Order: sequence, then C-alpha cells, then structure tokens
Amino acid sequence: MKKLPYLFFLMCLSCSQPRQQNSLVRLSLTQNNTTLQFSGLDKLVLNDIARDSNNAVWQSLIPVYKMPADTDMKNYQPEQPGKYVIKDSIVAFTPDTPFVKGKTYFVRNYKPGQASTNADYIKGRGKAGKMHYIDLIFKP
Repeated sequence: MKKLPYLFFLMCLSCSQPRQQNSLVRLSLTQNNTTLQFSGLDKLVLNDIARDSNNAVWQSLIPVYKMPADTDMKNYQPEQPGKYVIKDSIVAFTPDTPFVKGKTYFVRNYKPGQASTNADYIKGRGKAGKMHYIDLIFKP
C-alpha cells in the first residue's frame, strides 16, 4: 500500500509535456560554397560567445564535421578546422580546407538547455548529464 503514492507521483511526472524548441538553426552556403552560415542560434548565447575569439568555444557550440562513409562512426570524427566570424546574429564558418563539392558534411548543434523530460528518464530514454544535439547535414 505504501507504493501507491510513489506510483501516482511517477505517473504524474510521465504526463509532463516536453519543452518546445524556441528557434531552429538554419544553414546556408555562401561565397561559392566556401563559407557556411548559421542563423537561428540563441541570441544570448551568441552575445556571450561573441566576446571570445577562441575557435574552441565556437567548435564546442556548432562544430562542423566530414560525414564518414560509415555513418555509425559519426561520433568519432575530428572537427573540421576553420575560422568562425559573427556578424549581427549570423555566424560564418570558413574551413581551413575548402569544402569538397559533392561530399557530405554535418554540423552538430548542441542544445545544452534542453534536458530530457521526467518521462524520458522514467522510460529509460534520457540520461542525466547527457548533452542533447541535432545533426544538420549539408552538401556543397
């Protein structure tokens, strides 16, 4: 009988609604496919990071990778080196080595503020401390 309140509590948690995404990151290639532009990033994050010119900070937020032939190996790819520049609310990335036409690349957009819902943890789909991200695929 003591398990009934606990069970009711878990059921209430599983009914919670997931958070909505406030913005969507959009990619576009410019300057004859040599520069990748990101728009739709959180303005507070952009303003905070804009003060730091260190590329490692940008690569931790929106790293660019070459897509491997075996897509199961995506998580083990080195980051594409390059330079990040911010203009207004758009971030431009120019790689050290030009993008290869027809080759597939992806951008991993980390969402540090989007935690799993309580229902995800209960159902085993969420893990505490796990970073949430979406992969945006593009071809020059």
